[in-house]
Amino acid sequence: MLSRLTRPQALAVCGLPVVALLAAAVFAPLPFSVARPGLTADVLGRNQGAPVITIKGAPTHETSGQLRMTTIEATGPDASVKLGDVLGSWFDTDRAVMPRDAVYPSGDDVKEIEEYNEEQMRESQDAATTAALAHLDLDEADVDVDLRLEDVGGPSAGLLFSLGIVDKLGAGDLTGGRVIAGTGTITTGGKVGAVGGVPLKTQAARRDGATVFLVPKAECSDARAELPKGLRLIPVTTLDGAVDSLEALETGKGEVPAC
Repeated sequence: MLSRLTRPQALAVCGLPVVALLAAAVFAPLPFSVARPGLTADVLGRNQGAPVITIKGAPTHETSGQLRMTTIEATGPDASVKLGDVLGSWFDTDRAVMPRDAVYPSGDDVKEIEEYNEEQMRESQDAATTAALAHLDLDEADVDVDLRLEDVGGPSAGLLFSLGIVDKLGAGDLTGGRVIAGTGTITTGGKVGAVGGVPLKTQAARRDGATVFLVPKAECSDARAELPKGLRLIPVTTLDGAVDSLEALETGKGEVPAC
């Protein structure tokens, strides 16, 4: 014998799967990372007690300002990010939700990811050195450049490494005493590439005293989205262009591009 459910009973029974799905969504790990502004480091200065840039085989000069590379700090590749973390980050300008694959290589364990990021940093440093010495018309065989920056991985400091080498070896003063920050990959030919996480990096830069931020031109719109007050954006596509822009900013002669 069959009996009919009352309307409230039917709604309750039908609602159970929906509640279960919502509960699963709330507590299930999601393929995202939550990122926030990370550390910055002056490539013209020291990091953990050691010079970031050491040069032998060519005369260098003292620099007056700072060139700060910028980073983001993200939840680890093995961290469990839940729906609540994602929703909370949408309402917090100091945090951003990014696909985990955009932050870390997919399919690797934590140790492999760390090794991958370290290798990217080494390749970035080599490319930065080659690009900077080529810009200065110096022979790599005669000039020995050592770059050292602890606890940072990936290629996004390439542009700032190159600028630091140029500033130490070149005739002028690129910073003019300013605190200049930025981000961008670099190729051996001096081309600047996009990196991601730019809005968070601009916040880190301003927090640490920067008034100028060098950004890959392709990421200008991202940089403008949540630009901190008092931070001037300068778009760059090449090392040569970045040097020209900083020289124009210092001397007041020539055009300084803007996003």
